[in-house]
Order: sequence, then structure tokens, then C-alpha cells
Amino acid sequence: MTRRERLLATLRGEPVDRPAVNFYELNGFTQNPADSDPFNIFSHPSWQPLLELTRERTDVLVFGHVGFRTEPPNPLGEVTETKDWIDEQGSRQVHRTVRIGKRTLTSHQRLDRDIHTWWTTEHLLKNQEDFEAWLELPMGGPAADPDPSPVLAMDQRVGDSGLVMLDTCDPLCMVAPLFHMEEYTIIAMTEPALFRRALDKCAAWLFPRIAQIARVLPGRLWRIYGPEYASPPYLPPRLFAEFVVPYVSEMVRIIHGTGGYVRVHSHGRLKDILDHICATGCMGLDPIEPPHQGDVTMAYVREKYGRQLVLFGNLEIADIEGLPTAQLAAKVETALREGTAGTGRGMVLMPSAAPTAACCQFRRCAITRRSWKWWTPGQSTGSSGGWGFAIFHLLFAIGLQTL
Repeated sequence: MTRRERLLATLRGEPVDRPAVNFYELNGFTQNPADSDPFNIFSHPSWQPLLELTRERTDVLVFGHVGFRTEPPNPLGEVTETKDWIDEQGSRQVHRTVRIGKRTLTSHQRLDRDIHTWWTTEHLLKNQEDFEAWLELPMGGPAADPDPSPVLAMDQRVGDSGLVMLDTCDPLCMVAPLFHMEEYTIIAMTEPALFRRALDKCAAWLFPRIAQIARVLPGRLWRIYGPEYASPPYLPPRLFAEFVVPYVSEMVRIIHGTGGYVRVHSHGRLKDILDHICATGCMGLDPIEPPHQGDVTMAYVREKYGRQLVLFGNLEIADIEGLPTAQLAAKVETALREGTAGTGRGMVLMPSAAPTAACCQFRRCAITRRSWKWWTPGQSTGSSGGWGFAIFHLLFAIGLQTL
């Protein structure tokens, strides 16, 4: 099988020659070593062996985003001021001010040269009064004419190496990050009706866009991120059911209605919300972190939910960064064994995150499996049609952060 065929068969719950192996955000196509931008960590020479291996050997999933040729004007443009500068330490600083009548809202973010992430040092909404003022702001008019050409062009580049996966937040991920985490959890638990108003506001803006994109790019894998904001210990499961399930269910309905596949992203604890996640109708879940970062084993999820869900993940990034190779190899073996045991839709071996440091150390862990049992939909693993044999050589390249 080509890597593209392997991923498509996995999504459909069909037999594969071996489990797919993916390095999450790393794909070797969108990371550009030639880009001289000082904030491009992938220009460091230490990244090259890992990026080459990712592009040439892994089952690639490139994150894809679709813009619109017709975008309405930003309704907050006239009341928003943005200052963007490089400080004395070489970090990029972005400060935003939004004036709503007599109320002034401010936020601040920082991007460092040696870490591939934005840090929010000040959140826009500080209290319930700010939240109520934000609720009165317009979201903007509808967009039109989605432009699929960047995704289609990336499809051509990726070819048989893998797939382009469309990526979107849910309404919860549009609201929760407006607050510091402690303020978010307090308001979400004490003012659920107010919070639902905010989610409804964002859904009314987001869902028509998803529907337009799904129509011009049918049959795609999508990742929906944001549900983890309502997972334990941040919020109780009853609020996950209220703040996530109805909204993600509608997103799943739209995407599956055009022949697509939805994978839900949720870090951390899963045990008390797995029924709710499955209630959305999604067909995949990541990253299924093992204990102690998570609270369920891959074996548990495979046994109870594996017929509905393709299981992505189960390798914790902290283990990849810190464990001796022999111990990491044992965890890889466990993830593969548990993720393919019994009857299930499929598995993609994947870390819980990608490395973010400017320097990358490269190590390789070779694991051989001589007798894999493959599942054929509708049959038990004991059925003759569900058996196959392969030698699986897993070359797992790991980026280790160095000081």
C-alpha cells in the first residue's frame, strides 16, 4: 500500500498492511528550512534529518486551511488598535486594544525566536462584565466563495505520501481562550446560560463556513480542536455534554454529509467524557494520552470504543523527550499491541504533540513486529479473512529540546 492508501483504508475501517505512523504537526512539506524568518525554528540545520524522514517515511497528514475569496469587513476594525514590535530580546510582541463604548479591553501575546508557539500573557476578557460587553459585539457578515486551491495544490505535492487534513476549532475554542483559565472555568460553571449564548454566537459564524468548505472539498479528513477545554478537571462531564456535544455533533453532521471524516482532538483525561465524544458521531480521536497525562489506556479505548473510532496517538511527548530509547521502545510496542488488539476500526501511531524547540536532536528507534493480526470489518480477528502478516519496521525520529 502507498501511505495515502494506508491512511484512507484506516479511516474507512478497512484492512491495512501495517498501522500508520504519523508525527502530528510535523509533515516535512509545510516546514520550510529555506525560510530565513528569524522565528522559523525549522531553518536550524539540526531539523533536517527529522524533516526528511518525516516526509519520506511517515504516513503524512498535512494540516490544511481554506480561505474565502469574499470576506466581509472586520466589524471591530474601527474600534481595535494593534501594536506589533520586536523587543530588545528579539521576541515579537503583539498588543491589542478594543474599545467598546467606555470599556477598554486589552490582550497581549509574545512569540520567542527559539520556541514554536505563541504565549498569551494577557487575555482579552478579565471578568463577567467584559464577557457581557463582548457578547454585544458583532461577529461579521457571512463569507463567500471558499478557495480550495491551496489545499488542492498541497494534495499534488504530498501525492502518495499521505493526506491533507482540514483543521478547525469548535465554538468552545473561540470563547474559552478569551479568558485566563481560572476565570474561564469559574464563569463557565457559574454562568452556563451566558456561556451558551457565546457558543451560539460563534456557531452562527463558524458553521456556515464549515459547510461551504465541506462542499468544495468533500470526502476529507477533518480535525476539530477545542473540546478539551471542557474536559476534566477543568469542567465536569455534564458541561462537556452541554458545551461540546451539540456543537461538535452539528459540525460532524455537516462534514460527514459530504463524505468526510471527523477526528476530535482532546488532550488529558478522557474516561468520563468518552461516551460524550462518541455521541457527537465522530470517527476518530486523538491523542489518547496514556496515564499519567491521561487516565485511560489504549487497550481500554480500543475495547470499548474501537469499533466507532480510529485511534490516533498514545505516545506522550514528555516520554519521547525524556525516556531512554529502550523504555521508549517498550511504550511504542505497548501502544501498537493495545491499539490493534481485537476488533476495531483502525489505529494511527502518533505522539501527543510535536517538538517546538529551535534545535533538534535526532534519534532513531527501530521496532520489528513479525506477526500482526489485521481486522476485516464485520469479522472477528479469528476469521480467516481478517488475517495478514507483515514485518513492521518502525523508524521513530524524535526531536529533543536542547538548551
